[in-house]
Amino acid sequence: MEVKLWNDKRERELLESLADLYAIIKATEKLERAYVRDLVSAADYEADCLKLISQFNSLSSSLAGVVTIPRFVQAYRLDCPAALNRLVQSGVPATIELRAATASSSAPAATAASASAIAQCVQSFITAMDAVKLNMLANDQVRPLLHDLSTSMGKLGTVLPPDFEGKVKVNEWLAKLHKMGAGDELTDQQARQLNFDLESAYSAFMASLPTAGL
Repeated sequence: MEVKLWNDKRERELLESLADLYAIIKATEKLERAYVRDLVSAADYEADCLKLISQFNSLSSSLAGVVTIPRFVQAYRLDCPAALNRLVQSGVPATIELRAATASSSAPAATAASASAIAQCVQSFITAMDAVKLNMLANDQVRPLLHDLSTSMGKLGTVLPPDFEGKVKVNEWLAKLHKMGAGDELTDQQARQLNFDLESAYSAFMASLPTAGL
C-alpha cells in the first residue's frame, strides 16, 4: 500500500525543505566534530562551514513563519549542540572566530574592534552575497543589506583603513541605490558587478585578518 506524504506540490516542497534543513544541521554537527578532532584542515573546514551557514540562512529564511529552529530541533529530536551553536548563535566558522579574537587582542590597531564586531561583519558580507545570488535585486531588498554591511565595517575602528576597498565599493553602491526607486531592480549586469565587488571586498577583508597560525 502506497503512503502519500503530501497532497500537492506545495506540501511536497515544504517536506523537501525540511529534509534539507535536517541534513544541513546534521552535516554541520559532523563537520564541527571533525574539526575539533583535527580530521579536517582549517581551510577545508572554513570553506565547508561557510557553505553550510549560507545554505542554512537561506533555507531558514524561506521557512520563516512555517517553523522555528527550536521547534524543528525538538520535533525531530536533533542532538546537535555544536551545529546549533555554529549556525544559530555564532553564524561564522570557528576559524574566523579565532582570527577575529586574535585581531582584537594582538594587533594594536585592532583594540577598538572586538571579535564579535569582526564576526558580525563577516555575517553581513555573507548575507549580502547570498541575497544577490538568490536574485534579491530590488532596491528595497539590496540597500538595507549593504547599509548593514557598511555599518558593520564602520564599527571596526582602525582595523580597516578609511580607503579600504570594501568600504569604498559599498558606499558607491549605496549612492547608486539612493537614486533608485524602492521597487527598481538591478540589471543582470549590475547584479554581476555587485556580486564581484562584494566577493572581492570579502576576500580583502579576510586577508586583512591575522591567520592565528591556521
